Amino acid sequence: MHSDSGAAVERPSLRKVLASPKMLLMMALGAASGFPNQVTESALQAWLKDVHVSNAQIGIFSYVAIPYLLKFLWAPLVDRYALPGLGRRRGWMLLSQVLLAVAIAVLAFQDPASSLVGISACALGIVFLSATQDIVIDAYRTDVATPAERGPAVTASTVGYRSAAYIAPAIALVTADYAGWRPALLVLAAMMALFAVVTVFAKEPERRSPSPATLRESIVEPLRTMLGTPGAASLLALVMLFKLGDAFSLKLFTPFMMDVGFSKTEIGVVIKIIWVAAAVGGSILGGVWMVRLGLLRAMLTFGVMQALSNLAYFALAVAGKNYPVMYLAVTVEHLTHAMGNVAVVALMMSLCDTRFSAFQYALLSTLSQLPRYGLGWPAGWVADHAGWPSYYVVSFLLGVPGLLAVWLLRDRIRTLDVSR
Repeated sequence: MHSDSGAAVERPSLRKVLASPKMLLMMALGAASGFPNQVTESALQAWLKDVHVSNAQIGIFSYVAIPYLLKFLWAPLVDRYALPGLGRRRGWMLLSQVLLAVAIAVLAFQDPASSLVGISACALGIVFLSATQDIVIDAYRTDVATPAERGPAVTASTVGYRSAAYIAPAIALVTADYAGWRPALLVLAAMMALFAVVTVFAKEPERRSPSPATLRESIVEPLRTMLGTPGAASLLALVMLFKLGDAFSLKLFTPFMMDVGFSKTEIGVVIKIIWVAAAVGGSILGGVWMVRLGLLRAMLTFGVMQALSNLAYFALAVAGKNYPVMYLAVTVEHLTHAMGNVAVVALMMSLCDTRFSAFQYALLSTLSQLPRYGLGWPAGWVADHAGWPSYYVVSFLLGVPGLLAVWLLRDRIRTLDVSR
């Protein structure tokens, strides 16, 4: 599915991979990716609430996030064109980060109390630029990570992303409380600009093959290389299926917890503390173990663990409001969910050709997220008509097709794990 190939190489030691300065760069770029996301989520929603914008209008504002789902539409431009003097990957990262800092600063000077037009335009611009930054950071990570480094690279990116996603709104909310929203957003703009400094010192990925010669080639060739090889459709189906059970399990997490008897405050604590801690821990374990296991064994091991973890919610549904069972269920599920995520992202990276990694990874990312957006009605129907214990048995069963696909495609996955 990608043109870069090579013979199997000896896997480097775990210590050598984790000590690589490349991992620190992946963490910083992950933080850059997560930082602007919360500007148009938590920070903007809190600002609108402060000036008494209705909940209905705030809900409508959530649709500015649509560019995140459509980013594959302009990803070919990132593959095709390089910015003069800056490089194809580093140049787009730097441009998007500088423009993000400017857009956040412009947002600070809007007045939502008098008009929402300027706020809307700024928010949409920030999301578009943030999605563009995501395209190129994902491509950069794919281009520079060797097969042995894919798992740790995903881990470093995830830790950076999640840290920034919680630091950004915290800084904004505290600053707004004491100094107002304009200074709060200007602080965020300045912090966004600091990520551009990191990018200045990042090295442009080594070119192993020429970039597309035309825009048409940057669209047609990646689709041909992705879809034209034997077994390509099966691998794309695997990308969609591997997290299907988890997507179903988490779709109605909050209603399930409320039906069991936990308060909204308790659920908030679970999400903010246990959920995040388990997810970060799972990302770290997943990245470390992938170095030792390789892609195939990691996908099988993590896939079995994430499928079985859904049964912990089955136990909670049967037990009712039980704090030890709840703590165990949430910890185990999100720990294994994050480990499975490391494996599937590493798979997606291995499927990309470095000539077209921006477009191909953006497209694969969209495919992997489709189940999350398509399971709402089926999940609600099962919960209403079969009950919560049956709901989580179904979520376990939905994890089986992905595991079967991994086993059936095991030879192809082994080949991907040693190729560039």
